[in-house]
Amino acid sequence: MTRLVLDGLCFAEGPRWHEGRLWVSDVFGQRVLAVTEDGAAEEIVRFPGTELPVGLGFLPDGRLLISNLDYPNVLRLDAPGQVVVHADLSRFARGVVNDMVVDPRGRAYVGAVGLRDRTASAVPGTGAVILVEPDGSARMVADDMVAPNGPCLTPDGCYVVAELPARRLTKFDRGPDGSLHNRRVFAELSPFTADGISADAEGAVWTSSTGDGVFRRIEDGGAVTDVIKIPGRRAVACCLGGADGRTLFLLSNGTSEIAQQWARRKFHDDGSRPAPGPPVRDLARLMAGNSRIDKVRVRVPGCHADTSTTGSGGEV
Repeated sequence: MTRLVLDGLCFAEGPRWHEGRLWVSDVFGQRVLAVTEDGAAEEIVRFPGTELPVGLGFLPDGRLLISNLDYPNVLRLDAPGQVVVHADLSRFARGVVNDMVVDPRGRAYVGAVGLRDRTASAVPGTGAVILVEPDGSARMVADDMVAPNGPCLTPDGCYVVAELPARRLTKFDRGPDGSLHNRRVFAELSPFTADGISADAEGAVWTSSTGDGVFRRIEDGGAVTDVIKIPGRRAVACCLGGADGRTLFLLSNGTSEIAQQWARRKFHDDGSRPAPGPPVRDLARLMAGNSRIDKVRVRVPGCHADTSTTGSGGEV
């Protein structure tokens, strides 16, 4: 049975369990929150400009990294209220950057969504995964992707990412320098999808299927072992955490139509710009109360009971 943790959010995304709390981006609320298991929320940072926080992770010294949906960069919170650009990814990314996972060494894997066609559908092969080193230097480590979205690290240190429009999870081995190689399919998901994901200690991956509002636990090869439904809502992201690692936090929205309007303001594959979507301030007003966080107890814990990255695995 699911239980409500926190509601009243605009668009909850990018959850990470860190130091006893669930850290989450309220994207169109332009803020990052840290939430206890019983729902007590602390606002960690609020952005005054057009920044839209999405993916979260932590450097080894505890500083927060934040991927920015509004401009292709990764931000860093050095001190309360002190946000700086950690890495500018504009020369690597086509389209916006989205979710991110950070390994124990502080290397961030950031998904660049790629271009969209005239129907706002992802253009296959234009997405990429960008590796950002702890010092802020960056390089592309995977290309020819289809809108890479939710990522996680498995217990054996591999990288898994959801290619949402392609309806699959893709897995890579990681080299000592953080490079990605040996690309293969972890699971074909059709007719379902996956947005945010989280790996557990047995190497299975929990997925958030936006189309049918269902969270599924999927093993390498595609077998579905567990299903959690949230009727009438859109599953967005999930994260294993809690004191023993066996609490699965479920992020969902009532609708995503307004957010999709915003996304369509980015460049098309022919270089033209579509009509702009609602301004960020209007999005916060329109989507207020749209998003919430629930939780449910599961059998298999996350890779670590208390980790700064969703499903972080063995250090590579």
